[in-house]
Amino acid sequence: SFDSYPGSHAGRAREAAWLPRAGILGATSLDRRRRSGGGAAPTRGAMWAERRVPSPRGGHPGRPDGIRAHEARCVTMGRVTWFEAIVLGIVQGLTEFLPISSSAHLLIVGQLFFDGRDPGAAFTAVTQIGTESAVIVYFAKDIWRIISRWSLALVGKLPQSDPDVRMGWMVIAGSLPISVLGLLFEGAIDSGLRNLWITAAMLAGVAIVLAVADRVAKNERTIEQLTWKHAISLGFWQALALIPGVSRSGATISGGLFMGYRREVAARYAFLLAVPAVMASGLYKLKDIGDDTTAAWGPTLLATVIAFGIGYVVIAWLLKYVASHTFTIFVVYRLALAAVLVGLLATGTIAAT
Repeated sequence: SFDSYPGSHAGRAREAAWLPRAGILGATSLDRRRRSGGGAAPTRGAMWAERRVPSPRGGHPGRPDGIRAHEARCVTMGRVTWFEAIVLGIVQGLTEFLPISSSAHLLIVGQLFFDGRDPGAAFTAVTQIGTESAVIVYFAKDIWRIISRWSLALVGKLPQSDPDVRMGWMVIAGSLPISVLGLLFEGAIDSGLRNLWITAAMLAGVAIVLAVADRVAKNERTIEQLTWKHAISLGFWQALALIPGVSRSGATISGGLFMGYRREVAARYAFLLAVPAVMASGLYKLKDIGDDTTAAWGPTLLATVIAFGIGYVVIAWLLKYVASHTFTIFVVYRLALAAVLVGLLATGTIAAT
């Protein structure tokens, strides 16, 4: 990227030397202000909003790699439109609870259909509030019972050995790994890990893990048999979903199957375990919505509402499906999607970032 861009003399010189050759700039009002020395220095968001930045797929020969990366980031962080929000909300609702990775699908859809633009980590996290709200509504009775009894135990009106009280503490303990790791590696999660080569590898890798777990699963343990060791271990399985392509439900369900829990029990606990972490992540990322380089409030809220409605239907279907079926269909789908994604990347049809 330009040295201390946009404020330094070196950065302005490099920009002036390269941008006209690349054909990006015409005689914009920004350029005229710079030549005349008038006006306040524009923000990076204003600068790139005024310029017609080409997609990083196309490229211009001879431009520095740093500029290519900077240009790619500017395209990646473009605003999500209303139409894109509708599509991405549908995708989020359909894929959040299935073990196929919603973040992977949002990345791929953005690259294929929306000029190679990643909707961004903030948009993804906030729309997940919609799907997790669907979990809260669907399991409202269970969640209310757990919270109310856990609260009573805090003031000594119920014993800590009560099953619902234990479940409350276990969900809290299981949420700690993803919360801590998410904060520690926020920078990598928001940028470096949002690479479609990594996504393709995770789609295929977790498919194999899920297939093995499904095959060796004893399908014996119930939710009442959940131990502290298993609760914390499942929290680390869930934390793997910080990498796009893993799937929060896919990782947690795989861990539950390896530990001998029934398929529907593993899925049910995966949904409950996700609520604190996903809601916290979404609320934390609310501060980034409306920024010049990310999604606007209107489209984001629309996508969130759509994700809620579709997500509710998917929860009901999945719990009924896994009660009498294996996860083979999802394993096959993940492997096929990974193969298609690798093909698209290898042929240059879509960009990795």
